[in-house]
Amino acid sequence: ALSVREAELSIERRHGTSENDILISQTNLANTYQKLGRFEQANSMLRDVYSGWLKFSGEEHSSALIAANNYAASLSSLKRFEEAKSLLRRTIPVARRVLGESDNITLKMRRSYAGSLVMNNGATLDDLR
Repeated sequence: ALSVREAELSIERRHGTSENDILISQTNLANTYQKLGRFEQANSMLRDVYSGWLKFSGEEHSSALIAANNYAASLSSLKRFEEAKSLLRRTIPVARRVLGESDNITLKMRRSYAGSLVMNNGATLDDLR
């Protein structure tokens, strides 16, 4: 599956495929890296995907918000909780404003933030409130 995902992305880049489709292929490749235990490579790819969505569609687009959550989850899985919290503190207010409090993406982001707080051994009582 990995070689197929890598080939797919390479072909899309060579043939001038839309940025939207390339970002989707990069996300698929990152998911494959994660399934294979290649977490640093997945994290790097998810960072690029998030950056790409920001440039392509802006911070208020649902795809950018989903990419932010995916990147934050990857950071948390690498125990980089401070980075995950920082990213989510910037993006959750955008999701709440644009999508609403009860939107699925907003709720997933808030769950990711809570997880990064709870899993962080250095979290203070103030962080948890």
